[in-house]
Amino acid sequence: MAIMKSAYSPGVISMLPLFYVGWRDSILSPSEMKMIHQRIQKMTHLTDEDKAYLIKHTDPQQPPLPELYKEWLQAIRLSASSLKHDMKTNLSILGAEMAMINVPNASDEEIKLLISTLREVEIALGINDSIIQNRLFEQIGIPPIEIAAGTSDIDAQKLYDMTNHFRPEAKARVKNLLLDPVFNINEDFSDKEDMREITLQRVKALAIQGIGALSYPIENDGGGDMGAYMAAFETLAFHDLSLSVKFGVQFGLFGGAILNLGTQYHHDTYLSKTGTAEYLGCFAMTETGHGSNVKDLETTLTYEHDGRAIVVHSPTKSSGKEYIGNAMHSHYAVVFGQLIVGGKSRGIHALIVPIRNQYGKLDNGVSVTDCGYKIGLNGVDNGRIWFDHIQIPVQNLLNRFGSIDKNGDYISPIENDNKRFFTMLGTLVGGRICVGLGALSAGKTSLVIAIRYSLRRRQFEVSEGLPESLIIDYPTHQHRLIPQLIKTYVLHNALSELASEFAEGPDEKAIRKIETKAAGLKALATWHSSATIQNCREACGGKGYLSENGLGRLKADSDIFTTFEGDNTVLMQLVAKGLLTEFNQSFHDEGFTAVLRYIGGKIQFRLSEYNPLFTRNTSVEHLSSDDFQSDALKYREKKTIVSLADRMRSYLDKRMTPHEAFLKCQIHMIDAGRAYIERTAYRMMDRRYQDLADSPEKIYSCG
Repeated sequence: MAIMKSAYSPGVISMLPLFYVGWRDSILSPSEMKMIHQRIQKMTHLTDEDKAYLIKHTDPQQPPLPELYKEWLQAIRLSASSLKHDMKTNLSILGAEMAMINVPNASDEEIKLLISTLREVEIALGINDSIIQNRLFEQIGIPPIEIAAGTSDIDAQKLYDMTNHFRPEAKARVKNLLLDPVFNINEDFSDKEDMREITLQRVKALAIQGIGALSYPIENDGGGDMGAYMAAFETLAFHDLSLSVKFGVQFGLFGGAILNLGTQYHHDTYLSKTGTAEYLGCFAMTETGHGSNVKDLETTLTYEHDGRAIVVHSPTKSSGKEYIGNAMHSHYAVVFGQLIVGGKSRGIHALIVPIRNQYGKLDNGVSVTDCGYKIGLNGVDNGRIWFDHIQIPVQNLLNRFGSIDKNGDYISPIENDNKRFFTMLGTLVGGRICVGLGALSAGKTSLVIAIRYSLRRRQFEVSEGLPESLIIDYPTHQHRLIPQLIKTYVLHNALSELASEFAEGPDEKAIRKIETKAAGLKALATWHSSATIQNCREACGGKGYLSENGLGRLKADSDIFTTFEGDNTVLMQLVAKGLLTEFNQSFHDEGFTAVLRYIGGKIQFRLSEYNPLFTRNTSVEHLSSDDFQSDALKYREKKTIVSLADRMRSYLDKRMTPHEAFLKCQIHMIDAGRAYIERTAYRMMDRRYQDLADSPEKIYSCG
């Protein structure tokens, strides 16, 4: 049989299976790169040209293009076609045998040495996985490695693929990176400074890999993909919430504010170095005296025309920026405050303010204090910041929605102050989606821990002589965990779909609906995550209380997510207002009056029209049907809105002001917001299920 010649040298051919599979997730971690370079330099069977070629293709910033990836596969397939098609036990043997096709006089010792050298790289890369190797073997026509049969008939990979429909490539890339020892979790940390330093170094490691800049424009050395960034944040939260939060502050809040509120000058000046973490930044919005009330922040940004400067000042102690993540490490802060031009306030705007030099020394007029130890997330350096008449060049004003011209006049493409304010905040809604995704990741992790434990832990024998029962077999234990698992799937789908919609760059009309969903789903997901983690801790008994099992860290680190990006109770009120007004323009212009006009004129219905119980059908088939579930949620939502409207009318009839009426109905509004968002999540899940049911890969084919 004629031997097929490859365009690659024998040395490169020996490495191609490892490179092809190693790049399967489009990522090589820092430790992997270092190890590969060291191994390649020591390989005696490689020429200098071989080494240069292989090292060239280990750059995480320039992964192999699809064309080169296909070329590698063709080269492997060509070389493998000359081999005997017996079973290969690993990629090292495959690579060595392919290389030896063109080195017919190699001795047995040389072959063994080559296999051993390749095997070291294979093990170090963590790709000695039978399933991963079999994918390549299948592509080139080699019999697969036998894999021990499991006890489940569910195709886990198929189920994962069906549910992991939002940016799976980005998630796989980050997951593979997190396997690197650089990101190992250390449960022994007790000093916050040590925790902060290691978290900072990990953020910088992510930046080197290009993960932080995923959402930034390509022309600013970014990936141009907001969805990939959100998927990265979600994935980091599975591993280390301190890391995901600091990552989010640096690249999402600080960098995101520059991206969404700034213009080309700011993008070109700051984004590239923010993406590489050369510039560290923080997002200085929240104040001690004005947490959720952003519109009434006390910090002033006063324009002085003589020096073309904006003076940043904290007029009171309560105007200090509070709970600011990255405050102790940052070089810059995006500071939100009242922009005053010509003695008149133009509402809330944002400004890039230098706060430290490259050596960590605070700038004059900037005061920063440490928030100290927290319940959790002690790897994040939260601090308080005050400004004492700091002069900042006017070009540092993030002026996408409002700027100051050369004559010192304020100009804006949006004349209405309220609309401008809500438009500015609307561009930052991605943060709420990320918080919901991150919290849910923590809840998922706790469920994995608790369910796996329940499949191993036994308690009480059924009868003498028989083994004790698994605790998952008890209906009470199933009732603890299975509903939480199901709700997690529903919220996962809803947040993934919402993230995808936001990443596509919706228009102004669509962004209003996204804001409502983001506020509600963030609240629902973070409340659910907190409850789930606590439930899982209890379900694991004393084991769940041990630090080594991770539930304590999850509980402590995720708790703050219920107030990150807005207190959940406040957010649910926003959902109710947005629901009643459909975020129409008149609400922003006229406030409560517009809400009352809407509910007074548009909500009319008869109970029997929406009540799913009207038919009095109590059969199991009916109560468990999709139609009943959908109608029940719809009925609950509509009834809650109508009863809310009736209560408000009643209060107004008693000559209460609209504001007083809303205060009386706050709890009712939260119920209305929850009813709406839970029905929304159900509808999104139902659509997803129907799409899967109609596809060739039916969901029930998984077992």
